[in-house]
Amino acid sequence: MAEAILETAGLSKVFGGFSAVSDVKLRIETNSIHALIGPNGAGKTTCFNLLTKFLQPSAGTIHFQGEDITRLKPADIARRGLVRSFQISAVFGHLTAAENIRIALQRKRGRSFDFWRSDAVLRRYNDRAHELLFDVGLADAAATPAAELSYGRKRALEIATTLALDPVLMLLDEPTAGMTEADVLRIVALIGRIRAGRSILMVEHNLSVVSGLSDRITVLTRGRILAEGDYQTVANNRDVITAYLGTDYA
Repeated sequence: MAEAILETAGLSKVFGGFSAVSDVKLRIETNSIHALIGPNGAGKTTCFNLLTKFLQPSAGTIHFQGEDITRLKPADIARRGLVRSFQISAVFGHLTAAENIRIALQRKRGRSFDFWRSDAVLRRYNDRAHELLFDVGLADAAATPAAELSYGRKRALEIATTLALDPVLMLLDEPTAGMTEADVLRIVALIGRIRAGRSILMVEHNLSVVSGLSDRITVLTRGRILAEGDYQTVANNRDVITAYLGTDYA
């Protein structure tokens, strides 16, 4: 069994009387792509928010690289290399693609960002910014304002800015949501290219994307783990089929 980069035990979140996540035990292996799937309202995004500390768990523990991070703050989590993307593309529209990445690269200076410094000081980040743009297929868009990029290319830019933070574990929240078929194929190819030597946890609704990329899959329903295994294992699980297609199918 490969080494785990992230593990949870008894992870739970209750909002009032509603249990959004209940007793979730995850084990994400190093250098793998692990998918978290399930019907709408299954608790997938809540799990992401718990892992990245945008929400504090009601119960349970989270260990990242062997360290208990359960009570840490989101910024502390990111500094340790657990970095996420969001369902809605989060880029600075008025800045160019290269400038968006350059801002992420400034994290290496510590807590300060160099908005007030001369452009000459910031040029040290340009080579790496252009390398990342090339890696995600945006080499031709370095000088293009992010607001002018298509939706699919904005998502590629967001992945590039995530990579700029040198993530130890990337959490991708629905990376192909709302995309055309052509954009989905480009993002799948992109994730396939950048996966070497990286650990990725993703929430994804598109099961063809999940089947093509994932080493292991955890299926959630009503906040609980329903099934886990490789794609064939979960695809043939009758409880999973029922959760997705309804009791009439079962």
